[in-house]
Amino acid sequence: MGLYQKLPADIKEVDIIIAGGGTAGCIVAGRLTEADPGLSILVIEGGQENYDNPKVVTPALYPLNFQPDSETAIFYKSAKSKYIANREYIVPSGGTLGGGSSMNFLMYTRAQRDDYDSWNTPGWTTDELWPYLKKIETYHGPGNPEHHGFSGPIQVSDGPYRGKSIEDDWLRAAEQVGYPEIKDLQSLDTNNGFQRWLKYATPEGKRSDVARGYIHPRLRDGKHPNLHVLVENNVVRVLVDENKRAYGVEFTPNTRFQAQVNGSASHPKQTIRARKLVVVSCGACGTPPVLERSGIGSREILDRAGVPVVQELPGVGSGYQDHLKIPIVFKTSLSQDETADALLSGRLSLEDAIAQEHPHLGWNFADLASKIRPTDAEAVALGPEFQASWERDFKNRPNRPLIVMVVVSGLYGDNASVLPTGQFVSLLPFTAYSYSRGHMHITGPEVGDALDFNTGFFNDKDDIDLKKLIWSYKKGREIMRRTSMYRGEHQPCHPRFPKGSKAALIEEWNQPAEGGPVVDLEYSVEDDAAIEKYIREHVETSWHSLGTAKMAPQDKMGVVDKNLNVYGVRGLKVVDMSIAPENVGANTANTAMMIGEKAADIIAKELGLVLK
Repeated sequence: MGLYQKLPADIKEVDIIIAGGGTAGCIVAGRLTEADPGLSILVIEGGQENYDNPKVVTPALYPLNFQPDSETAIFYKSAKSKYIANREYIVPSGGTLGGGSSMNFLMYTRAQRDDYDSWNTPGWTTDELWPYLKKIETYHGPGNPEHHGFSGPIQVSDGPYRGKSIEDDWLRAAEQVGYPEIKDLQSLDTNNGFQRWLKYATPEGKRSDVARGYIHPRLRDGKHPNLHVLVENNVVRVLVDENKRAYGVEFTPNTRFQAQVNGSASHPKQTIRARKLVVVSCGACGTPPVLERSGIGSREILDRAGVPVVQELPGVGSGYQDHLKIPIVFKTSLSQDETADALLSGRLSLEDAIAQEHPHLGWNFADLASKIRPTDAEAVALGPEFQASWERDFKNRPNRPLIVMVVVSGLYGDNASVLPTGQFVSLLPFTAYSYSRGHMHITGPEVGDALDFNTGFFNDKDDIDLKKLIWSYKKGREIMRRTSMYRGEHQPCHPRFPKGSKAALIEEWNQPAEGGPVVDLEYSVEDDAAIEKYIREHVETSWHSLGTAKMAPQDKMGVVDKNLNVYGVRGLKVVDMSIAPENVGANTANTAMMIGEKAADIIAKELGLVLK
């Protein structure tokens, strides 16, 4: 099997090097080696092998991947920012074979038709991308069969367990405030409602990630001897010759997983050559540092970092985007079997859950989510600046959601605050198209040098992203107040409203007498200020980093062309979410998979291969 922690001495040159074994990179490697088993391919991944890791395979354990001691994540620390209460912020990213697909929430969410069309790139319109979206999946859900695939490597299903009581209660309440249940929000053309979400999992309850779908079968079938996967090694830089052609990479063992050599402070570097192509696929946070250490980027940044300029491309590392998220938690009347709180809090131990073959082990606790928009009147109420952005970017584009709202069956966040018998429901609304922008750059030539990272959260003009989350906080609270399970707010995950506020949190909810209607809360200017303070202090990443090596014209800060070639450097492509020129109204895993499939097709055609 061609899986190594140290590259065999006899492998000195391959046809294609893929720097990064994440979501898109694994798909490229799997598809190309399937098309031509004689093609020698090397994937270099900084993280560990993931095949038998229970934190990867077992859906319910995904929260462990985001803990500070996680070995399946890379943690990128952003600079302090006045916009988020002077906090430093940590953005986790996929740090294992399979990347984000091996450690995320498992939420199956596709982008909207307008999203891909907005990329304004030949070959990348929605209609042109449909075949790749179908090719990814084996779909076990509702909707029009024409919109889905049924023989792909990635399983999309309900899994073995759903929290039906929460689903039914929530959907009834959402209908009351104007958001219907939509059977399939992933058709690319449906919007403004809630869906009983599916997950990247087998019907039996195992995570379906790209490593298991595209890589492991070919490493183990004995038919693809030229597929090599090197784990626990970091790519330092791409090697580029005097003719500006990429001819290999420099890499070094990841000291996080491999002991230091002879007591030295760092590992020796190695190089390997690529006869045909180098693909950088390290993600929106990891790809810019690799390019910049290779001498590809802004001259000013490279000069400051002490890296000789090979190709000046000021777009590298600029335009960082994420979906901004805010956690909101409610107390409920639910039983222990209806939420994941027992398992999340440790009241039900993992050992006991495994011994009992507990159905929650195959659950990701996120059975409901939405793509929603405000009414025109609600947009006006958010002020003239918000109204202007609404009319420019949303009003006449009904395909674009303002917010994606996820309903989690349990307490999301610090489980130390869970009451011994508490059962909770959490809302995680995030901005579908953030206006905030940040950057990711190097400060020196080595892997271990500090990164200059700024998420840019809430640095947008007129605080439009903040106002989106203020609206979503109020809207989510109104839906929850209309459910039968609602029993008040969990104070640590809500604003602290001023004394006497009509929107004050309650300790215990009493339903209106005789089934009377729930009346919307009234918020004062002071209440809005309290919500703003809470959001700035608690806003989070959605782990949806993108846009740092855009597919766009060079004069528009583009880094790659429509065929994912890095401008000015032959034999070098970028294949990951960093190439997205505009955001998508969805979790980004599906788009990353689509990019991998599309890139594999582009490369195959250039090599004269036909993909299966």
